[in-house]
Amino acid sequence: MSGGGQAAVSFLTKLAKVAAGLGLTASAVSTSLYTVDGGQRAVIFDRFQGVLPAVVSEGTHFLVPWLQKPFLFDIRTRPHSFSSTSGTKDLQMVSLTLRVLARPDVERLPEIFTNLGLDYDDKVLPSIGNEVLKAVVAQFNADQLLTDRPHVSALVREALVRRAGEFNIVLDDVAITHLAYGHDFAQAVEKKQVAQQEAERSRFLVARAEQERRAAIVRAEGESESARLISDATALVGNGLIELRRIEAAKEIAGVIARSPNVSYIPSGNNGQMLLGLSTAR
Repeated sequence: MSGGGQAAVSFLTKLAKVAAGLGLTASAVSTSLYTVDGGQRAVIFDRFQGVLPAVVSEGTHFLVPWLQKPFLFDIRTRPHSFSSTSGTKDLQMVSLTLRVLARPDVERLPEIFTNLGLDYDDKVLPSIGNEVLKAVVAQFNADQLLTDRPHVSALVREALVRRAGEFNIVLDDVAITHLAYGHDFAQAVEKKQVAQQEAERSRFLVARAEQERRAAIVRAEGESESARLISDATALVGNGLIELRRIEAAKEIAGVIARSPNVSYIPSGNNGQMLLGLSTAR
């Protein structure tokens, strides 16, 4: 019985040693492996050599435990927004919001990690964004920021891409998403618009008066020409035309009176003539 007990103890001891060995081996293997997911790249820091120049791509890779340590970078394009209050060329204050899509230069990741660290974008983009916005806005008057907005956006993009490139950051898109003027300038613009509308209304009234004046002149000339023609015709053929017009007018008056419900009786004086104004007297 004693011999069987010693054998069991010896077996369990060996089993424990094997299990401990396997545990140590598994722990060493797990610490020797690291995984780089999709959209990521890794930079290796070596305790003796510093940051290694090679960029590690996606997949599972080996490293020397304790001696080396991986640092993962997200290389996908990410949005960043920041605001700036800048002065224009005519000393007006303008608030702008800029939105950029940025990603690191993959080939320069070791340099980015050495100089800036993993939060490189938060350290660089707000500062250079405000710098570029202030520099570009100072070249334009306040009203030009609206009328020449495509040109302003192009200048901001060009300058910001150049400055970000100095820090090994790639910008895929740069856009001005918001632009607002100060309260005083907004009031000045509103007053200017009101003045322009009043000026347009005054010009319209002047133009209408000029047209009415011309129409009156043309009408007077027409009436003068009509009177001249009537005078010439009267001188040529006598008063027949005038008598004809008088008869036509009398007929029209008589017809209106006859159709009027307010007239029930017409006196038959002057020899019973029913056409008003047709007197034989000259």
